[in-house]
Amino acid sequence: MSGWDDLYPLTMLPSWAAGAAAGIVSLHLIQKLLFPYFWADLRYLVKVLTYGLRVEMYRLQGRIVTVLDKFVKLAEKQPHKPFLIYEGKVHTYRDVDRRSNRVAQVFLQHGALKKGDTVALLMGNEPDFIHVWFGLAKLGCVVAFLNFNVRSRSLLHCVSSCKPKILVVGADLLGRLEEILPNLQRDVGVWIMTKDSAFPSVHTLLDKIEDASEDPVPVNRRSANNLKSSVLYIFTSGTTGLPKAAVISHMQILKGAAGLWAFGATAEDIIYITLPLYHSAASLLGIGGCIELGATCVLKKKFSASQFWSDCKKYNVTVIQYIGELCRYLCSQPVKEGEKNHKVRLAVGNGVRNDVWREFLDRFGAVKICEFYGATEGNICFMNHTGKIGSVGRTNFFYKLFFPFDLIKYDFQKDEPIRNKHGWCEKVKKGEAGLLISKVNAKNPFFGYAGNKRHTEKKLLHEVFKKGDLYFNTGDLMVQDYENFLYFWDRIGDTFRWKGENVATTEVSDVIVMLDFIQEANVYGVSVPDHEGKAGMASLILKQNTSLDLEQMYKQVVTYLPSYACPLFLRVQEKMEMTGTFKQQKFRLVDEGFNPSTITDPLYFLDNSKKAYVMLTKEVHEMILSGKMKL
Repeated sequence: MSGWDDLYPLTMLPSWAAGAAAGIVSLHLIQKLLFPYFWADLRYLVKVLTYGLRVEMYRLQGRIVTVLDKFVKLAEKQPHKPFLIYEGKVHTYRDVDRRSNRVAQVFLQHGALKKGDTVALLMGNEPDFIHVWFGLAKLGCVVAFLNFNVRSRSLLHCVSSCKPKILVVGADLLGRLEEILPNLQRDVGVWIMTKDSAFPSVHTLLDKIEDASEDPVPVNRRSANNLKSSVLYIFTSGTTGLPKAAVISHMQILKGAAGLWAFGATAEDIIYITLPLYHSAASLLGIGGCIELGATCVLKKKFSASQFWSDCKKYNVTVIQYIGELCRYLCSQPVKEGEKNHKVRLAVGNGVRNDVWREFLDRFGAVKICEFYGATEGNICFMNHTGKIGSVGRTNFFYKLFFPFDLIKYDFQKDEPIRNKHGWCEKVKKGEAGLLISKVNAKNPFFGYAGNKRHTEKKLLHEVFKKGDLYFNTGDLMVQDYENFLYFWDRIGDTFRWKGENVATTEVSDVIVMLDFIQEANVYGVSVPDHEGKAGMASLILKQNTSLDLEQMYKQVVTYLPSYACPLFLRVQEKMEMTGTFKQQKFRLVDEGFNPSTITDPLYFLDNSKKAYVMLTKEVHEMILSGKMKL
């Protein structure tokens, strides 16, 4: 009995303790019911603020620590740890540091480059892309990443817009160089990643790298005095015309590099990068993210759906990067045994559709999809830290305090924000689509485009809600739901997305109207079932007394346009519809799509297997819809 008496007092809790326990349980239930994402939001916000405070502390101490500085430190701290794995070969942190030193030494001796000079880089995914990038950065140069899919006139435009002293070209892209060399500015020095050159006045780089010293160049060449100073140009098609060189600062690289860390990646992770390095997703988030973590990166020359999971297993990959198309390609592959037998735990990227998101999880296992939103040149970013399917991120009072943004009403016919009788823009209600705009201030600057004040100014909205305010126009329509989740809705203006790339309609139409039988071309994007983005379609008006030359049309678009920008569908009309402001009318054309059963105008389809435009019949249309015809 005494044993029972000894235990009995333990069951007699004070009345206040029982009340406190009940209160805690009640608060927990209320929080779960009314604020279900409170702790997830708090954890994410603390991470964002912690990183921002760390950068600010460095600044206050007079220390500007860039991503390159962090890499050099890691090469000293963990010299033998793999930094890059490419085609089975391991490149350690020390290897990459020393080879990039060699590149810096070559240009220090032969290139006559000054700190702040621009060098354009036209290379595919390979270790030497990173060696050249880091080597030039060690000299304090601004590096311009050129899209290797861009051809001819567009490529020339890209080179001239960033005013480089030197153009560096990869060994596998000499064909691109040959196209532009006769018209390239004489003051641009050209270097190619080979030991021999068949081009006159073109320098070879590979032989000189092998003979160069591995000694580091003076640190003061790369030292940054300001986090807002330019360090990269990354090309974006934006909303109109030819590609534009978005100015990327040290601050933007630091923010981009923190992305993987913010989603929970660690130094032990192995990141798989199949996206092109000229994209900010691969270079800033991928390579920069590896450096921020001190992790290892597996670099792929080109994305391969058939080799993707075997590579992940072979290299013990734990983090993958994606765009929406990539996930769909993986889901479209034939089902194999053991598809969930891998170590991938995080997938970081953007643009994945809801149905593909669900299918991806069902098929490939418990991978956390980390969807985010952010434009290369933009000053706003959202991260889906909760895993809500379909959402690009989430906002709350505190997030808007540090990163102010709004969704405003937009007039689709006039292609401009709606302003009320007082001249102010109006916010949309929750659940309605609105144009995403982000406040421009000292903490969230917009750096614009290199050598193009007009396009920089076009991306800014003045006097939005009050006199003197200034906002960045993302060009994207978003929806915010009642739980404060954000969803991408569509692009505005003259851009659509296909194969993970932005396609500028004016660039495509400019190439088409160069043909002597084309009077006018109206280019737009149309939805294709089970495909991400929109496929290119061109409505054509022929010149009087001419006929459509499909052979010439095919030759023209494949010669002067990247493959993703070539229109898949053609529609020949007798008269071009215009808006009230004398712009080409696209809305009805977009709605009508490419269905030969409902469109009486002649329709044609770009059949890649035949390398020609062919008549778009009902049978071909059915094959496209059923997925039998590959786009």
